[in-house]
Amino acid sequence: RLTEDTAPLAKGFDGVCAFVNDCLDAAVLHQLHNNGTSLVALRSAGFNHVDLAAAERLGMTVVRVPAYSPHAVAEHAVALVLSLNRMTYRAYNRVREGNFALDGLLGFDLYGKTVGVIGTGQIGLIFADIMHGFGCRIVASDPFPNPQAKPFVEYLPLEALYAQSDIISLHCPLTPDTNHLIDADAIAQMKQGVMLINTGRGRVVDTQAVIANLKNGKIGHLGLDVYEEEEQLFFEDLSHGVIDDDQFMRLTTFHNVLITGHQAFFTTEALTNIAETTLANIDAFESGSGTIHRVVNAKLD
Repeated sequence: RLTEDTAPLAKGFDGVCAFVNDCLDAAVLHQLHNNGTSLVALRSAGFNHVDLAAAERLGMTVVRVPAYSPHAVAEHAVALVLSLNRMTYRAYNRVREGNFALDGLLGFDLYGKTVGVIGTGQIGLIFADIMHGFGCRIVASDPFPNPQAKPFVEYLPLEALYAQSDIISLHCPLTPDTNHLIDADAIAQMKQGVMLINTGRGRVVDTQAVIANLKNGKIGHLGLDVYEEEEQLFFEDLSHGVIDDDQFMRLTTFHNVLITGHQAFFTTEALTNIAETTLANIDAFESGSGTIHRVVNAKLD
């Protein structure tokens, strides 16, 4: 993982290739720049972990993979919905132990339920399309409604989406406006027993508020593929030690919480697209020609 401690390993290299949980704050960027690095090639669409202002001051180029497999992430969000609703993860473990009791496995029909989609970029719209296929009503919220949204997607103010949705799925980027978007006030406006899914960015959700509302039953199901303090956890095997994150460990004690370790993107097709786009970005940077997906101080070329 790229940190202040590991940044010196890039000395003498023109570029570094980084992922979502690598640290690219001003201190790390200064180290990289001073050691001769001028290109940061992100293998991700998100870039909120990069201090773009510092990169600009240093004359460093930051490139990204804008869309590697929106279907992969959307399908994983649907998988979380289905697994939580029908408690398949609990049933799997029970059957392996010879326990065929149905207690605690009661689900509900998706047909006719209202699904709220927050963020209607490519991933959000694909998720909406899949859930509509189950017979769900789709409502959405986005400061910039997508003209490609199908007629069945009904845009609502956030407050109305919270109040009407049985399931809410988060597909928005992390910005100052969406940091802790799902906080105690937002949850208070939601239906009793709402299902909340986050495959977007961890810090969109206030974990303390979510835990409090899991305890009182306001949140009936929680599915996460991201977590606001995941940098110290995900993409590592920590099974032989003690996880020093009390909030995360509290989440794992709830039977109605399902967490995966930022794997929604992890398909053969997505990895191929990531590799091809990243290499094309590097080639375009080096040659000065071709398509380059550059990020400039929170704006995209």
